[in-house]
Amino acid sequence: MNTLTIDYGSKNFEKLFVKSLHETGFAVINKHPISQNLIEKVYEDWKNFFDSELKHNYLFDYEKQDGYFPFKSENAYHSDKKDLKEFFHIYPLWGRYPKNFNKRTLKLFDEITLLGDILLKSIDSHSPEEIRKNYSEPLYKMSKSSDQNLMRIIHYPPIRETDHPDELRAAEHTDINLITLLISGSQPGLQVKNKDKEWVNIKSKKGQIVINTGDMLRECSNNYFPSTIHRVINPKTNNNLSRFSIPLFLHPRPNVVLSDRYTAQSYLTKRLKEIGLK
Repeated sequence: MNTLTIDYGSKNFEKLFVKSLHETGFAVINKHPISQNLIEKVYEDWKNFFDSELKHNYLFDYEKQDGYFPFKSENAYHSDKKDLKEFFHIYPLWGRYPKNFNKRTLKLFDEITLLGDILLKSIDSHSPEEIRKNYSEPLYKMSKSSDQNLMRIIHYPPIRETDHPDELRAAEHTDINLITLLISGSQPGLQVKNKDKEWVNIKSKKGQIVINTGDMLRECSNNYFPSTIHRVINPKTNNNLSRFSIPLFLHPRPNVVLSDRYTAQSYLTKRLKEIGLK
């Protein structure tokens, strides 16, 4: 599983980045332009939020999918066990945001979205011509100003004795969207399944950003970019701490045509039903 770690802006960055996504579905970006100080402050803000009772004032909207999702709200496709996590969905163009909460998270959203736009342009530029012909429009335009672009703030609490041995922080799954930009988790645990169906650790350091391709990019690239199965495993007993992570899911506009089979909206609805959120 030769997932590349690449310095942002380095020579051949775009080519190596797209190569890693094509071969493994993942890439790790180092020395990116987003402030580590901002990232750490946002993590601290949300740690305080999840520790408070305020979160229950924002219980998720079943139709709109914004707000707070309590512990064990979601299950992976084909899994009958709920994931050991709670999370909050932020859709800045229309979704709810905690009252009297500072705007650092929205600033981080804007900065990661801008980076994602640049990365999608790289994928556009370095997709083979025969693959690029499948795109109904350039990838970066698909997600430009999309009201479905989603930041998910995730808290994985320490594992309890009452949790079932088969329950994981995040059971194996693929992402739904075009690409995901994941700010490196506060604790290890992210694994991907390689072509030999073996689980491999994604080794990322504090401050790095992990990029992975989702189902929608796989669909519109006719499988050129794989949507690689991944999971978050439970910690060992001697490191049973909370884990926080912040993925940004870049989605196409709902009316974007992915393939002869799906629009972005029809595929999203299908997948939300499969994971128990619709």
